[in-house]
Amino acid sequence: MTIFPDDIEASAARIIADFSARGLTIATAESCTGGLIAGALTEVSGSSAVVDRGFVTYSNQAKADMLGVSTEVLTRFGAVSRETALQMVDGALRRSGANVAVAVTGVAGPTGGTAEKPVGLVHLAAKSQSGLLIHREMRYGAMSRTEIRLSTVRTAFELLAAVAG
Repeated sequence: MTIFPDDIEASAARIIADFSARGLTIATAESCTGGLIAGALTEVSGSSAVVDRGFVTYSNQAKADMLGVSTEVLTRFGAVSRETALQMVDGALRRSGANVAVAVTGVAGPTGGTAEKPVGLVHLAAKSQSGLLIHREMRYGAMSRTEIRLSTVRTAFELLAAVAG
């Protein structure tokens, strides 16, 4: 029995194999995915050599407490914003010591969307200790909650691979 779709499991296996061979570690900071990124990575045997930790920071308070996201950023830009994703990834790197981190925050739906921040809007950020930073704003559109969350995992894996070089 597999928990994740085959393509996600295959991507996770590639990331674990590549990062393990290079001696790199990962931290995740997840809001709308609720730990799915870390879950998919740790579904792979040998992932303990690569996955340092995962922060599930669903509430604004958790983002502030666990990752150091400033209340000013949360108030001014909101939880679902480029600014929040960037502070989340910075906090995950600082508070873990991992080589690479990825952060995601978004609106998975089916409720909670607004005209400005519709369901399917997700901000992702990945950063390496060397300072390479990638931000991506995704607008997945009219998908189910599960499809948005799994699509976010796929995009997060792309960013992890890119930021690791």
